Amino acid sequence: MWVDPGTYGALLLGALFASGLAGVFGVQCLLYFKCYPMDRKPLKALVIFAWTLEILHSALVWAAMWNYFIQHFGEVKYIDHIPMCVALSVILTATLTFLAHCLFAHRIYYLSNRSLWLTLPIIALAFGRLAAATVSGAEMIHLRSFARFRKHFLWLFTLGLSLSSAVDILITLSLFFLLKKSKQKSIKLSPLIDALLLYTFEIGSLTSAATVISMLCWSIIDNSLVFLGLHFVIGKLYANSLLATLNARRRLRRTQRSSAFDFVHLNVNQTVSAIQFRNAELPLESDTQLAGLSNDPEASIKETEETDETVE
Repeated sequence: MWVDPGTYGALLLGALFASGLAGVFGVQCLLYFKCYPMDRKPLKALVIFAWTLEILHSALVWAAMWNYFIQHFGEVKYIDHIPMCVALSVILTATLTFLAHCLFAHRIYYLSNRSLWLTLPIIALAFGRLAAATVSGAEMIHLRSFARFRKHFLWLFTLGLSLSSAVDILITLSLFFLLKKSKQKSIKLSPLIDALLLYTFEIGSLTSAATVISMLCWSIIDNSLVFLGLHFVIGKLYANSLLATLNARRRLRRTQRSSAFDFVHLNVNQTVSAIQFRNAELPLESDTQLAGLSNDPEASIKETEETDETVE
């Protein structure tokens, strides 16, 4: 037997956390359809598709829990077995991850003035992650043993998680620098861009950290299923990041309107203050003449000479 039976708890905790995040995702979907009824049909179809995949993922996770804890209760050696529902959950996690990565790549595409040099590498790495996870899931179904799968395909599963982390880091850095560049060009949009920067960092760091920890547990702890419990959660994190990105638009628009109002209000105050100052300091006619003499001494000298010639 390869797997330590003591890691059953990691599977159960992962399933519980995944279920909590599934509830959050469902609420986000309802908020999306309530707040953005005028969105384009392809975007709504994307949300419906992601919600369907997320529900299937939750069903597969709890089917695995039923398989381990109920159907084969007391069979300690069964923990090394890979049920089909676990293998399919790996593929669905990769699909949800791919959808989230494509959405962020779409943002980068428009922020970078439709730069394919920046967008295509992200899409290529995201597709590579999806392919690696799909092949991993297929081999899990074929081998049906964590021991055999680890022996032959340790590198493949590690590659999939590594590519996912790489895409997260690349997306976060790309959005960070593009938004920083936009901030330098537009002062009045500075609060909006600051909010986007913080939001990008929070989402990117959360998903990337979860993926890296799962990869380390898979690579280093060779007799544990902690990586699988974390993998259950990863799919939910990416699904929530996708919907959170769409639902954040309303709050960001309020931030934009607020910053625009503050900018206009500041300009009005500056204009009023300038007018008041000008009225308060407006000189009399004699003062204006004196000021003209002092500001243009050559003209005053010339006028003096002309006056002297007239007198003569």
